[in-house]
Amino acid sequence: MSRILLADDSSHAQRMGEQILTGEGFEVVTVSDGDSALIRLEDVDPDLVLADIAMPARSGYEICQYVKLSPRHRHARVVLTAGVQEKVDAAEVNRARADGVIHKPFEASVLVETVRPLLEAAVREKGDRPAASPKEAGRGEVPTVPFVAVIDPERLKAAVTLALDASMGGMIEEITRRVLVALSAKPGPR
Repeated sequence: MSRILLADDSSHAQRMGEQILTGEGFEVVTVSDGDSALIRLEDVDPDLVLADIAMPARSGYEICQYVKLSPRHRHARVVLTAGVQEKVDAAEVNRARADGVIHKPFEASVLVETVRPLLEAAVREKGDRPAASPKEAGRGEVPTVPFVAVIDPERLKAAVTLALDASMGGMIEEITRRVLVALSAKPGPR
């Protein structure tokens, strides 16, 4: 059975895509952001990735580029998805080497006609890969593409704010105690 990883921050798009594709006999795993997609790539080992071009953390373009550069996932095909109002950047699609682009909301016939031949090609290519030795199979391949963390300044600021809020009460108590000790100390000789 062919496996599809569907990465979209819209729960509606996830449900629609999953319903259409499982109805066609495909196994579908859904995630709601780009970082989760990259994590799940390793355990799902999909034959096809459907990735929304505009998601939190990493875009579909970034996911596509990662898949295309990863030796472990080189057989996988990637179809980028975009909402009706989202502008698809043709240069980015080409740079990422996407295998196709479809628009949401998903129309069943268009989705199936797009993914079926890509899945067949991916499964054929995957079957042509040499089987891993038992030693390699136990540990899995590690992509040679470096995983570079993208730091979101707003998330970092939120994390720092939460850490400060959590420790603020203790800091205020300690500073107050030290000031009171200093103020109540007897003055020494002048």
